[in-house]
Amino acid sequence: MPIHLASRRQFIAQMGAAAILTQGKGYSAEVDGDLIAILNDTHVGGKHPENSPIPTHLRETVAYLVGLPKRPAAVVINGDLALNNGQPDDYTHFAKLIAPLREAGMPVHLSMGNHDDRDVFYEVLTTEKPTTAAVVSKHVGVVQTARANLFLLDSLKARMVAQGLLGEEQLAWLAKALDAHADKPALVFAHHNPRLGGDAKHFPGGLEDSEPLWELLVSRPQVKAYVHGHIHHRDFFKHRDIHILNTPATSYVSNPKESTTGWTMARLSATGGSFTTHTHLPEHAWNGSKVDLEWRA
Repeated sequence: MPIHLASRRQFIAQMGAAAILTQGKGYSAEVDGDLIAILNDTHVGGKHPENSPIPTHLRETVAYLVGLPKRPAAVVINGDLALNNGQPDDYTHFAKLIAPLREAGMPVHLSMGNHDDRDVFYEVLTTEKPTTAAVVSKHVGVVQTARANLFLLDSLKARMVAQGLLGEEQLAWLAKALDAHADKPALVFAHHNPRLGGDAKHFPGGLEDSEPLWELLVSRPQVKAYVHGHIHHRDFFKHRDIHILNTPATSYVSNPKESTTGWTMARLSATGGSFTTHTHLPEHAWNGSKVDLEWRA
């Protein structure tokens, strides 16, 4: 479904409809309102030649999520959905892989990364294109959950350009959206890492307008964390009391000695969150590792 601003009444109606649709299919009709699944860097290719270096870990992750006793309140796939440069076959295959999530009634929210093509994405996943764009040429939205409001940004500067960029129009939209949804903790999602508060060796390929973004976030106390991918690793940082979560890639890693593939399950509370990493290698040290974060006052 497309990312959108939904009222509480709409949200409840959608959840009720989803429960009806999933009855009899072996899916849980119950929702765990405190649970959010975070994936990124799926890099799905439409055509997989023999000995392709890109594994199909997304299928395994989807199977895990569908098998949960209660459905997450949201599944966020945070950019680089496509294999390389956003071809139509990539998004066609991607849509097939995530179809079981939607069949199970899970709200799936997608963002753009530097290996995506926004126009092709809309051509294939037609229901993702909003009738009226909140920000011109950007795929953004707000997802309301019981414990937090999720703000999904579009950091795609240009296809196949490593650096990310939000732009003045998107920052202005974010400021208004945050002010309009100040009732709960805010978690901000974008594909690219900020050029601050993390590992400096990754800053050149990160978000070009990190400084104005951070000034905006710091000035709004409801903002508690910034969640990104792009690096294909896993780290937890903090900058000016806002947590920075670098979540693992679903598809592949550059250095298997340091990293592995996986996804994140976030359990939120009124004062913080527990972020558990699950990996496709059961014996990996990250698998089942939980980090508890406390939100700034």
